[in-house]
Amino acid sequence: MDPTTTIHEDGRRSDPILHYFYDPLCGWCYASEPLIEIARQIADLRIELHGGGLIPEPVRLPEAKRKQVRVADARIHDLTGQVFGPAYLDDLLDHPDAIWHSPPTIAAVMAAEAIAKDKAFPMIAAIQRAHYVHGRRVVDPDTLAELAQSIGLDESAFRKRYASAFVAEHIEDSRGMMRRFGLHGFPTFLLEISGQFVRLQHEPLYGKPDEFKKLVTLFMTELGLTRSVS
Repeated sequence: MDPTTTIHEDGRRSDPILHYFYDPLCGWCYASEPLIEIARQIADLRIELHGGGLIPEPVRLPEAKRKQVRVADARIHDLTGQVFGPAYLDDLLDHPDAIWHSPPTIAAVMAAEAIAKDKAFPMIAAIQRAHYVHGRRVVDPDTLAELAQSIGLDESAFRKRYASAFVAEHIEDSRGMMRRFGLHGFPTFLLEISGQFVRLQHEPLYGKPDEFKKLVTLFMTELGLTRSVS
């Protein structure tokens, strides 16, 4: 176990939970897609989603910010191979009037999960691909409803859940948990086992999903053993 890792304890006992703090409009969360997908294959590990609201209010990105995002996207592609399509790079990212706003996308994930728990991650992936590959305006409710249909959800059920999602409260809860554990930025992975919490240092593992899986299982083993003999 990394001796520099901070472990918090609160005395609770629980099955292993990987808390994933994310935002669908965060490029580095798109970079982490292969990491979260392989984590989903780990037996007895539950993953909880915490949408963080990276862009809490509707904004148009200034030119300097769009250039900064473009540099980060190139770095993400080099590290992970994640695709950024021409419709995103040459249209959406370059368009000065494009609106960027996290809560609608998080509400869409919440709606998908409320209908069918196993649809949350496909919804995130659908939003990310619509945004980063196809350059679609994923803050638009009609676009989100179409994406929900594309992963097998009923449109009317999705729209109902989307409209009633308590997204502001969800984001505040996510932010509160991050403050509690001194977490910053997206994505962040926090592993919980029997009242112990450890932040996983995933940053060196972009593009290395098998190594990320080893990291998660290592901590699952070591935290579990530590708790069992304490």
